[in-house]
Amino acid sequence: MTTINGQFVGTIPDFYDTGLGPNIFHDYADDLAARAGAQGPRHVLELAAGTGILSRRLRDALSPDAHLVVTDLNQPMLDLASRKFSPGENVEFAEADAMNLSFPDDAFDMIVCQFGVMFFPDKPASYREAARVLKPNGHYIFNTWGPMSANPYSQISHEVVARFFPDNPPGFYKAPFSYGDPVDVTRDLNAAGWHNVEHETIDFDKEILDPAAFANAMIHGTPMVDEIRQRGGVDPKDVVDLILEHYHDRFGSGPAIMPLQATSFVCRAP
Repeated sequence: MTTINGQFVGTIPDFYDTGLGPNIFHDYADDLAARAGAQGPRHVLELAAGTGILSRRLRDALSPDAHLVVTDLNQPMLDLASRKFSPGENVEFAEADAMNLSFPDDAFDMIVCQFGVMFFPDKPASYREAARVLKPNGHYIFNTWGPMSANPYSQISHEVVARFFPDNPPGFYKAPFSYGDPVDVTRDLNAAGWHNVEHETIDFDKEILDPAAFANAMIHGTPMVDEIRQRGGVDPKDVVDLILEHYHDRFGSGPAIMPLQATSFVCRAP
């Protein structure tokens, strides 16, 4: 078993960091870090930090005396993230549930989250918690993926996996790409009391640095590998090989270029 109840544990963090990070996360992390640093915050909370891809960039973008608290629901992800920092960098790590934060009211002047809110089961509740722990007029900066149609690497992966399990297709890929409409996100923010919301949709034509590592990470760097193993009868390697074949067909192989789309939100606390 590599996951527990769909969590990112076991060997998943390493595949996630090295296989997915350079191909789909780094550029959007640069965007969020720049937006955060421009506000000059002093007390910053990061939610759903994963392996610290954004965390490292945040720390570099913030002033040295700014305090950064890096959180995730999965300790193995935080363990990997912590290795990206040196002692004395004014950063701490803690497990945290975004819908039930353990921090006191008005504890931070900024919260940042990269591609995490899509996974929160009760999104308005998470937005209310964010507002609670933020100081008045503090900022919440986060992003969400666009739909699968605008991120075809995800649609290819989803459809390939479904071919192997036509009667019971794994559904992990649906969550990250089902909350990309800014109208839906803004509606949930408004329901939680947020009314000062700005957003920008950002598209990249991204070179896949290592298509084989990327295809491998789409299975082994996500809870999808656990869904496959739980169903049984299919070798995850066969799924990876077919995903890679379709990536080459769709994006080319020298170099492989794929479109990416995500939306960044900048919200001021009520």
